[in-house]
Amino acid sequence: MINITACIITYNEADRIEACIKSLPFCDEIIVVDSGSSDATVSIAEKLGAKVLYRKFDGFRSQKQFAVEQSTYDWVICMDADEVVSEQLRKSILEARDKLFVQCTGIRYARCSHYAGKFLRHGIIYPDRVFRLFNKKFAGWHGDREIHEFVVNAGKTKIIQGDLLHYPYRSFEHHIDKMKKYALMMAEYRFKNNEKPRLTKLFLSPAALLIRGMIFRLGFIDGWQGLAFHIIMAFYSFQKELFLFDLYKSDSTKSI
Repeated sequence: MINITACIITYNEADRIEACIKSLPFCDEIIVVDSGSSDATVSIAEKLGAKVLYRKFDGFRSQKQFAVEQSTYDWVICMDADEVVSEQLRKSILEARDKLFVQCTGIRYARCSHYAGKFLRHGIIYPDRVFRLFNKKFAGWHGDREIHEFVVNAGKTKIIQGDLLHYPYRSFEHHIDKMKKYALMMAEYRFKNNEKPRLTKLFLSPAALLIRGMIFRLGFIDGWQGLAFHIIMAFYSFQKELFLFDLYKSDSTKSI
């Protein structure tokens, strides 16, 4: 039997870490990399049998790759503390461990996000096929982008059934604040790489996101929750470009 290590990064996730860890009974090792939580995250994780390590946060990608490098086993499943493996996904992972692990180096599956009291199954958010289960000898969190990070896989990828359940936002305010933080991080990354802001993107990208998500990808079926989600994400798209303009304005050595 092939062993699996679960890798989780945390910061003040006391209200969510228990559900995350308890959804991973198929894992032979659980590693939690915490970046200095001031709540009970660490004690809850340790009580549930996780090995907890501290690492100062310097980016999502770096934090996740560090966790992977600490794993005892080659196959790892990377989780955020606000995610839970559904029963269907758990069964698919167990079947894949017996059959697909020898045929590939990584596995994708859908992620379904809970928003304002319901799971959104349409629009730009579903199916959000994430790549989180992989053999670390062939895949990992590589590159230099610390926000909206992704796994680079040098081998074959398979897709399995079942949803990773995602509980990303505690409130609308939390969603807005989180997107503002991400927008600034993306703007800083693009500024560092000399990517120029564009007025067309400032105005057209948010509109395109709304049209694509609400109409072409049927986001309207998710009701007012779907609309609220897409409006905030459209504003996030606007903020990314706006903050990039701001960075260029504040640096006299660079011109737009």
